[in-house]
Amino acid sequence: MTLEIDQPHPRLDSYLASQLIEHSRSRLQALVKEGHILVNNRAAKPKQALYTGDIVTITIPEPVALELVAQELPLDILHEDEDLIVLNKAHGMVVHPAAGNPDGTLVNALLHHCNGELAGINGIERPGIVHRLDKDTSGCIVVAKTDLAMKSLLTQFAERKTTTKIYLAVTARPPAKEEDTIFTNIGRHPINRQQMAVLEPGAGKAAITDYEILARQPDSTCLVQCTIHTGRTHQIRVHLKHVGSPILCDPIYGKANPKNLPNPGRLMLHARQLGFAHPATGEKVLYTAPLPDEFAGWTEK
Repeated sequence: MTLEIDQPHPRLDSYLASQLIEHSRSRLQALVKEGHILVNNRAAKPKQALYTGDIVTITIPEPVALELVAQELPLDILHEDEDLIVLNKAHGMVVHPAAGNPDGTLVNALLHHCNGELAGINGIERPGIVHRLDKDTSGCIVVAKTDLAMKSLLTQFAERKTTTKIYLAVTARPPAKEEDTIFTNIGRHPINRQQMAVLEPGAGKAAITDYEILARQPDSTCLVQCTIHTGRTHQIRVHLKHVGSPILCDPIYGKANPKNLPNPGRLMLHARQLGFAHPATGEKVLYTAPLPDEFAGWTEK
């Protein structure tokens, strides 16, 4: 594809994003850096200015096929249309194949369900994954079926202006306040690199969680609703530990088998509701995942 510039543009990557709406800006920046996009037949930089008469040559490489196997696995589908699927992910299911989990994942199941038709990510064929849930977390997750839906959802999840993420957690101890906002920086733990941690200002990335206690039990456990406004790894788990209320049966940030407390045998964190603007219509949609059986001992007000 060849484009001739008819008026100046301050940045190559922003111009490309306006012309190639099916690709994210980060993907286009990578294509520039890899030499797939040239300006006047020369290598370019994403921040490079464009001038009237410049010629932009674009070559989009074919997606790289992942070695993924379609597997017939049970899926709890909350909604499906031509653009996306919203699922209630089961506790214990890994979202994407990785070391130690080569198959049996949500992606493997989706490849079977969709006959391999899922959106790509940054030139990698067919995964469709917009965001992730930890293996031990259940609940709402959305998957893109088209590249346009993928771009829209990735943008929404990055900007967080149109998205809603509400979780339910059972904590081993109640937070000190009935409701509050936790605003800290979260980053990799300085010693245990497998964990995340609250860090001093200037380190890590900002993380914001609103919480509210919904129900208390005599054994000190309680049901807490958390609304997250950022998407840091393990954000709710780290924040609830930070306020002295680790999630029940959290093997990383609490105790996997707490003494003198109920032991449901799983991390008690559930992505209850997920909302966003539908990529095709712009309509605000909100999906709710039913409570797992393990949450039956705790009731909402």
